[in-house]
Amino acid sequence: MKIVIIGFSLASFTAIRYILNNAPETEVEVYTDEEYAYYPRPRLYEVLSDESSPEKIVMYPIKWYEDNGVKVHLGKSVKSIITENNEIILQNGERVQYDKLLLANGARSFVPPIKGVDKKGVFALRTIDDALTIKEYANDKESAVVIGGGLLGLEISVALKKLGLNVTILEFAPWLLPRQIDNEGSDLLIGEFEKRGVEIKCGAQTDEIIGNAEVSGVRIKSGETIPAELVICATGIRSNIELPQEAGIKVNRGVLVDEHLRTNIENIYAAGDIAEHNGRVYGIIPATTEQAQIAAANMIGKESTYNGTVAMNSLKVVGIDLTSIGLVNPETEEYEQIRKIDADKCQYKKIVVKDDKVVGSIIIGERKSVKPISDIIKEGVNVEKIKHELLKEDFDLKKLAESK
Repeated sequence: MKIVIIGFSLASFTAIRYILNNAPETEVEVYTDEEYAYYPRPRLYEVLSDESSPEKIVMYPIKWYEDNGVKVHLGKSVKSIITENNEIILQNGERVQYDKLLLANGARSFVPPIKGVDKKGVFALRTIDDALTIKEYANDKESAVVIGGGLLGLEISVALKKLGLNVTILEFAPWLLPRQIDNEGSDLLIGEFEKRGVEIKCGAQTDEIIGNAEVSGVRIKSGETIPAELVICATGIRSNIELPQEAGIKVNRGVLVDEHLRTNIENIYAAGDIAEHNGRVYGIIPATTEQAQIAAANMIGKESTYNGTVAMNSLKVVGIDLTSIGLVNPETEEYEQIRKIDADKCQYKKIVVKDDKVVGSIIIGERKSVKPISDIIKEGVNVEKIKHELLKEDFDLKKLAESK
């Protein structure tokens, strides 16, 4: 059997590893328009900050894939999918047959239609080539604005600061990392960023990127103008649905998949940032790895079901551990929110409870609580009588998690 994978993303890499471990006799081919083998996108800031090189962030060299019988075609983009013939057509006209096809060509950076966004010096960061281009452009610059205070925006700001630029982050929401944390957690992080010389403006809506041919600053709705010779938009992603859509594969915001990660076309699957399951494009690492494994299992005949992913992000921002699990910012009063904060240690914990079960948590400044709280959420442990004890130092979360 021959499996063809479009795109060389985390989903591709995870699916390849699964197939090699469970059906090594399967023929696997990967087609990507990039010139590099798979690399973790969270490490792009290392290339941007000049702490690492493209070669060092690539997970495995091409030889590793060759030694494992996987054919990788770098710099070969796919022009179209001919579903009735089980084949793809490359930009050079070459036709490639498949028995199963995995769409793992992810997403692209979303650049909002801000006035002046087409000026020289405005970028988005999604690939190694982007990182190299931005780094070169920043070489003789002094100031930068990062539009977007999510994880990518924060990482970019740190990288630009290491290059010696004065950096300002503009976040439209009232706080940083609006998908992962709350206002209290944001205040802690802002303090840490300001210690490192990064200015942060929350509740700041970008009105216009100003300058002549080249950018010279960013004006926000309040009328304030922030000087900037370099602007990076870190404002989210959009799934690359154009190729499958042209082939008759059903799409919405992403490629629509069922519980087996199958599309509406027989023998075609999707996983990762391109896939939409039950109305949701997750855009997070845990969902991508889980989807890729399940898609790979089904492609090789090991029936497996995907029931969605509990949203969980574990990351390190300016050296501080931060984990967000499940629902962290409920909008109705039926949820109870319990908090504990130690600003001196830059530690913050929050649990969200509904119907006597923990449904979400924020953990900043430590990691030992992450697994037990995650397990408590996944197992649906009843915490009716002890919910106000959970965040106390002497409470044994691990024991509670194991009690289910």
